[in-house]
Amino acid sequence: MNEKRSEQVGIRARGGSLAPGSVVGDGRYRLLAQFGIDERAGAHLWRARDGQLRRDVALTLLVGDPADAESARMARRTLERAAHAAKFTHEGVARVLDVLSLGTGITSSEGLLGVVVTEWTKGTDLIDLVAEHPVAPLTAARMVQKLAEAVERAHHSGLVLGLDHPQRLRLTTDGTLRLAFPGPLPDATLRDDVKAIGAVLYLLLTGRWALPGGPAAIPAAPQAPNGRLVPPRSLVPAVPTELSSLAVRTIEDGGHGGIRTSAAILRALEVAAEAEERTQLINAAGVKPDDDGTIWTTKKPVKDKAHRRKLALGVTVLVVAAVGILAWLGMLAISFFQDTPSGGPPINVAAPTTTAAPPSTSPAPPPASSNNPPGQAQIGAAVEPSGATVYNPDGDGDNTSRAKNLIDGDPGTTWRTDQYRQQFPTIKQGVGILASFDNPINLAKVTIAGGTANTVVELRAADSKNPDLGSTRVLGTATLNGQSTDIALPQPQPGQYFVIWITKLGSSGGKYQSQIGELTFLPAQ
Repeated sequence: MNEKRSEQVGIRARGGSLAPGSVVGDGRYRLLAQFGIDERAGAHLWRARDGQLRRDVALTLLVGDPADAESARMARRTLERAAHAAKFTHEGVARVLDVLSLGTGITSSEGLLGVVVTEWTKGTDLIDLVAEHPVAPLTAARMVQKLAEAVERAHHSGLVLGLDHPQRLRLTTDGTLRLAFPGPLPDATLRDDVKAIGAVLYLLLTGRWALPGGPAAIPAAPQAPNGRLVPPRSLVPAVPTELSSLAVRTIEDGGHGGIRTSAAILRALEVAAEAEERTQLINAAGVKPDDDGTIWTTKKPVKDKAHRRKLALGVTVLVVAAVGILAWLGMLAISFFQDTPSGGPPINVAAPTTTAAPPSTSPAPPPASSNNPPGQAQIGAAVEPSGATVYNPDGDGDNTSRAKNLIDGDPGTTWRTDQYRQQFPTIKQGVGILASFDNPINLAKVTIAGGTANTVVELRAADSKNPDLGSTRVLGTATLNGQSTDIALPQPQPGQYFVIWITKLGSSGGKYQSQIGELTFLPAQ
């Protein structure tokens, strides 16, 4: 009876020979167009027509030989995960309508191991979106946010979505990304979902896919000689540092400052998107920053209740302080014109005498001791580095042109980091200054002048001008006090390259930024 119905509605797909017009699922679904293949799972992604309910649906067809026990087992695992996700609802994920397996909607002659039926998602194929050019950074951030929200909610429910293939995603008519073809791989993990979000962001920013198993239509993301992923900003200079760093830190495993949860991605995405929106507003207003990074603008201020409360509090404090100062000045004026003598005792000032002091009978004082702690090497004259550059393994920026100010002998000329809205390592692991010398020195102490108070730095030794952070060695740490801070080494350390690595920025008014005036390198005698 079922065969007869299939012959009435279309040609049943057999042996995995899927083609538009053929039918699957006991003749219920007519294939309309294919939208991709996830080779890792033998998953063919189709748009189809539901003949019973007369609506379009998305089919994830698991193609394979039913006689292959391992393939059948893996398909069952994928179908089980898809069935569990049927109760999950979020606008970032297409709703699972049905799950078909061998003997339940599928015959062994169809060459299928299972089918996941989901509602059809109107919109655009993700590969078509990035085929001509990358997406604007702010748009990319907003597009990924909805997907990250879906992952966050799914993970709270213990569900793995399996969105680590670009052809499973579609851009909706609302401009957000949606998992249109669910069906996670049998061994997919929560971490795989998180890495997928970073890979999607990387794809939108660069047009390249950074995870294994991507479609042939998308070029793979390049890697640096050290094996690390090339940041998106190195491929597309218009990508903001924050977004570039976010994508890399989400994808890469290991290392300090990595992003491992969708909740952390959401926070970082929001910060990066706000920063980019602010930049676009400034650019739209036609104002440009001065050489020192200061921006002057007449743009109408944003109506921010928290900002207005802080402003009102500040004005109140200023008024109280002004009243106090005026009162104090008034008291001084009154006491000046009063005739009453001062209440204090008279002061007798003796004239200095020229009488020579008697010879001292006490023993002569010991010679002035060295300022070095016991056991520490004697400090020699300062050695000027041959160069100072910004060391920024997570991207670029941070006023690279000002790094030379740190070794010009003038603490009044400074270098400062970019201004961040979150403390390290939320956005990046840190940033530093790499000082290089023409010849190796035997470093005993570094003096940091004019540093922003409460900035935490590490003194690291490097083996080249462009080292990996993991290859550098920590020689000492310090918290800058705003005037002059020394990092004295217990034992002199030979080397030609040294990094002043900032791990914690100074903070003020909810912003994070640090400044340094001068670096002095002192070798052992």
